[in-house]
Amino acid sequence: MWVLSLLSALAGNTTIMAILAALAGGIGLFVAGGIRWANKDTARRAAEKLAAVEDRLEMDREASDAERAARDLPDEAARREAMRWARH
Repeated sequence: MWVLSLLSALAGNTTIMAILAALAGGIGLFVAGGIRWANKDTARRAAEKLAAVEDRLEMDREASDAERAARDLPDEAARREAMRWARH
C-alpha cells in the first residue's frame, strides 16, 4: 500500500518526473548510438570480406590465364614462368 502512495507522490512531482524522463531519454540515445556503431562495424567487416573475395577471384583469374599460356610453352620457358609466379 505504501508503494502506491510513494509512486503517486513521485508521479505528482514534476521535477522528479522530468529527471526520470531525461534519464530514460539519455539511456535511449546511448542504446541507439550503440546500435548504429554495431551496424557500422558489421558493414565494415562485410566490405572487408567482399574485398578479400574479389582479390582471391582476381588471383584465380590471373592464375588461370597464366596456366593457359604456359600449356604451349616449352619446358624451360614454363619453369621460368612458374618461378615468376612463385615469387608473388
